[in-house]
Amino acid sequence: MTFETELTNGVFCIPECNVCKKIVWPPAEFCNHCFGTISLKKGDFMGKIIEFSKQNEEYFCLVEFENTVRIMAKMIQMPKIDQLVKIKKCGISDGNYFFYIN
Repeated sequence: MTFETELTNGVFCIPECNVCKKIVWPPAEFCNHCFGTISLKKGDFMGKIIEFSKQNEEYFCLVEFENTVRIMAKMIQMPKIDQLVKIKKCGISDGNYFFYIN
């Protein structure tokens, strides 16, 4: 399975090198450090809100996972900097990744 296949199925994974154990972001087939193969870590990852802004009734948050992976995610309730969150819903729509957190 690839990162995009899992994301299409609503599953957020973190790509990790099988050789050097480095997190590979953005997702790729091979490690950008040692060129080892990648496996996808699955789990209920906790992320930390780094920044956010509001548009209409939604908040757009920059969220960091595993001290490496940063994504833009939507949130309905008022976020706080350094707040710990989990991905509630994710996927691909019209060729774009989307993430909702709570």
